[in-house]
This record gives sequence, structure tokens and C-alpha cells, in this order.
Amino acid sequence: MADSDLYGVLGVSRSASDNEIKKAYRRLAKQYHPDKNPDEASQEKFKEMTFAYEVLTDPEKRQMYDNYGIEAVREGGNQGGGPSFGFGGGSLFDLFDSGGLFGGGGRRRKRRTDDLGVPLEVTLEDLYLGKTTKVEYPRKILCPKCNGVGAANKDSVQECRKCNGRGMVTQLRPIGPNMMQQIQSQCNDCQGEGKAIRSKDKCKKCKGKRVQEITKTLEVDVSQGMRNDEKIRFPGEADQLPDQEAGDIYVILKQMEHVTFTRKRNDLFMTKNVSLTEALCGCQFVVDFLDGKSLLMTVPPGEVIRPGVVHGLREYGMPYYKTPELKGNLYVTFQIEYPESLDHSTAEALEKFLPKRPPLHAFDPDEVEEVDLHNFQDTRGMEEDRRREAYMDDSDEEEQGQRVGCAQS
Repeated sequence: MADSDLYGVLGVSRSASDNEIKKAYRRLAKQYHPDKNPDEASQEKFKEMTFAYEVLTDPEKRQMYDNYGIEAVREGGNQGGGPSFGFGGGSLFDLFDSGGLFGGGGRRRKRRTDDLGVPLEVTLEDLYLGKTTKVEYPRKILCPKCNGVGAANKDSVQECRKCNGRGMVTQLRPIGPNMMQQIQSQCNDCQGEGKAIRSKDKCKKCKGKRVQEITKTLEVDVSQGMRNDEKIRFPGEADQLPDQEAGDIYVILKQMEHVTFTRKRNDLFMTKNVSLTEALCGCQFVVDFLDGKSLLMTVPPGEVIRPGVVHGLREYGMPYYKTPELKGNLYVTFQIEYPESLDHSTAEALEKFLPKRPPLHAFDPDEVEEVDLHNFQDTRGMEEDRRREAYMDDSDEEEQGQRVGCAQS
């Protein structure tokens, strides 16, 4: 094999992650696989890219290659004398069977169970003050009686004869002249475990399944300032399976809707409805805050509240995560509730205390039409408009039908 750049062979950068390398290899494998391209050039390309994949997905080999080059990898990983092309002394099909080709990882790497997410409902008060609580979730663990063996002793566990301990069986199916397709499927005899246990030797507790399901309880510390969808990691607390590392549990905080406040980052927002009197003459109101205290909020007389205006309190928002002594702000948006109507005498009396009306611009009395505006938020007026439109549509259709009928007669 030529002393080529292994990163260049796969078309990835030197900083590429394992996932990027695997994706690049899978894409090239579909193009240059010997089953699809029996010519020598494609086979050589396939060997070269497989070697690059094996080196770059093995942390030790990748570091050796990055530091000392390809010769150091060959000398360190090929003590048998001949070229191995990264297969560890096995064949190309061993790479398929071990999951290294499309599954992302060879036999040397210990597999890992999936990470799991567990939702935890919390209130805004919990996120403001912090709390310690518990969550429960179903978890698979190794059978405590047989320690995940599935039998009374390890000697009772034998390699599955059908798949030779691989858990997968490989079949070749012809798809054309001189072309074969390789198909992998789970071994039915051992259910993909690669091991077989006689019925009489199976563990009495787990019935040979090697695992049992329990209800696991975790104590969760919700820190001040945490946010909705924040993830709290518990390493190694996911399912246990034989010959695999346990994945992680992520407790995902789900904030419930609050009756008064909404949150944006570290700021709090609320809406307060006030009467017209309060808007013009000042107001006071009490708000139950997140720490259990009550806030008496005041807008002094003489400060007119305009519709949609926002008032605020500095450092009355949410605490910052990990620095709870710092807090955001609290913003109050005012909505003014106007009276439905005023009698004529009340309107005249009120007008004496309000700024004068702006004058009307000049107009010709003979060219003006005086109209009264109506409140279109009244749905009755809207329904009348819809009925009127429907009537006009029906009239147009009838008239059109009559015209068509006349044309046919």
C-alpha cells in the first residue's frame, strides 16, 4: 500500500470526529465494495480505505499515526510479518461480522448501551430556589444471582454453533451474473447473543436472560437558575447488558406553566390589568413572588400608565445558574381596562379635567357626510356581514344559472 494520507483516503479533515469518519467510510464502502466492483483497482481502493478506517477509529492507532506516521502503525500493529490492512489478522469478512464495516467499531471496543432521558416536571419556584427530589425509571441490570452469566457457572455457557459466537449469520445471495450480495441477519438460535445455554443449566432467577428489570431511584439536585430542558447527567446509570458498558441517564427538566410569570433566559415577565382610574391616578397591587414573599408594587400618582407600557424591577428576575447571587430583571406590562361606556354627564364632567381636544381641520359643510362608528369587535355585526356576503354569492349563482339556461334554450 502506498504511503498515502489516511485522512485524505477517506476525504475527511485531521480534526474529524469518529462519527464523521464512520459516515465517510460507509459512503465509500458502498461505492468500492468488491461485491459491486470486482476490478482490481476498486478492490485495492477498498483495502486502502478499510485500513484507513481501522487506524483512524482506534484511538491508540490514530494517535500513533498522527505523531509518527504510517510506518509506526504498521510496525506496532503487524507483528506477524505480512500486511494486515487493519483486520487484526482476520479476513475482510471478519470485519463485516464484527460490526466494523457499517456498525462503527471492531471487536476490540467494548459496546455501550444507549443513553436514556428521564423527564422531571419542576415549577418555576423550584428553578428559582433550587430543590432536591427523586425520580424513578425502569432499568435493566445484570442478574444478581448469576452475575449476568445466565447459568449457574460459566462452563455451562457455550458458543452458539450456528453463528460461531458472532450473534449474526451471513448469507450470500446471487443478484446477477458473477455478482453476489452479502446479507447479515440476527442468529435465531441465540437471539443475537452468540451464546447458548441448555435449559437445565439456565439460571433459576433470570431464566437464562442474564438481566432483570428493576425500578431505579435517583436523587436529583435541581440547582438555582437551571432552565427548561436542562439535562442533568448520571454516568453509567442506564441499562446494564452483558459485555457492555452502561450508558448514561439524563434527567431532563420540564418547567410547568406558571400562573403569573413567564421566563426568558434570566428575566421574568408578567402582565397586570389596571383600571382607567389606576392608569391616570396611580395604583398599588400585591404580587406573590417565587421565594414565598409578597411584593407590594406601586406606581405613584402623577405617573400616567400608557397602554402597553413596561415597568421593571432590577435584580428581581431568575438567579443565574452557578452564580445565584446574580439575578435578572422583572418586567411588568400594563394593560388598561376601559369602561364599556359613559353617560353624557359623566363624560362632560371628566372632560373638564383632561387635556383639551385637538381642533377639527377645516371642511366644507355641504361636502361632508356625518357617520357614527360602531364597535366591530361585536361579533353580531360580523355575522351580519357574513350573511350578507353569502346572500350576494347565492344571488350571483342564481343569476348566472338563469343566463346559462337561456343560452341553451
